[in-house]
Amino acid sequence: MTHQNIVVDNVNIHYVESAKKTTQKPMQTLIFLHGFPEYWGSWKQQLNYFSDSYRVIAPDLPGYNQSDKPSEAGFYAVPNLIAFMAKFIAAISPTQPVILVAHDWGGAIAWPLAAFHPQLISKLIILNAAHPSTFTREMINNPIQRQKSAYIHQLISPCGESLVEKDDFNYLTEHIMVSTKEGVFTDEVRAQYRQVWRQDGAINGMLQYYRAMPQLAAHEPDDESENLSNKQPVHSAQIKNTAEIKIPNIRINIPTLVLWGEQDLAFVNDNLNDLNRYVANCTLIRFPNTSHWLHHERPDEVNRAIAEFIN
Repeated sequence: MTHQNIVVDNVNIHYVESAKKTTQKPMQTLIFLHGFPEYWGSWKQQLNYFSDSYRVIAPDLPGYNQSDKPSEAGFYAVPNLIAFMAKFIAAISPTQPVILVAHDWGGAIAWPLAAFHPQLISKLIILNAAHPSTFTREMINNPIQRQKSAYIHQLISPCGESLVEKDDFNYLTEHIMVSTKEGVFTDEVRAQYRQVWRQDGAINGMLQYYRAMPQLAAHEPDDESENLSNKQPVHSAQIKNTAEIKIPNIRINIPTLVLWGEQDLAFVNDNLNDLNRYVANCTLIRFPNTSHWLHHERPDEVNRAIAEFIN
């Protein structure tokens, strides 16, 4: 793997690339987009697996790790992130569309990116990232989804940064990166992540994604979330009553594979209901005893599912 950098709209993006040298036609490109609170390294097992047959690329999203961390809050608004990542993809693969693989916040960007820039993407693979339309529907109608999303209120609270940084990032290791499979996030892995989180401005950059969310349902915090956020209230125009929240119409017309761990602490499985209403050509594979971190917990099964879908 080689470490590369590319400047898009005056923002430097760090990424890792790997591909076998070939004298044949150019290899197809797979781009992997990580989520919160990760970095390019969350895809190591996928990069190793696919680099024999594909050109694989995994960036640090803007705000993360070794990529630039723009200070303007507006940069992290979803429409701008979509436009920015579209330019990144076009620069990485100017002559042919890519296969896009995305998890969590990477998926939150990838869904509308595939809807509005389909010419850039030949196939879409989503890992535990709810479709924006079904997620918004569940936020409106499903109190369990609102409860599962309560952590967002903690992250965008006035003490969000200090909450995340406290006790050597205990919030991230003990409340966010919670696996159903023992031994996935080892002490060594957690140490690697702490190095990523210690990058100058990284925690602020990561939280900017949540601060820029266009709409978030109001939430009555329970005792645990009150304790975690030191009971400091959140005042934000993005927080709305469910009656005020609008469901976006995000329709995907490229072949799409959704891999879903059903023990997700952030998303209810109801996000998968009626997904074909928005994704015309959708293959869904469920992993019953798997969490939000399915690419860590089931890397071999995830790799085989992706390989079958793209071959």
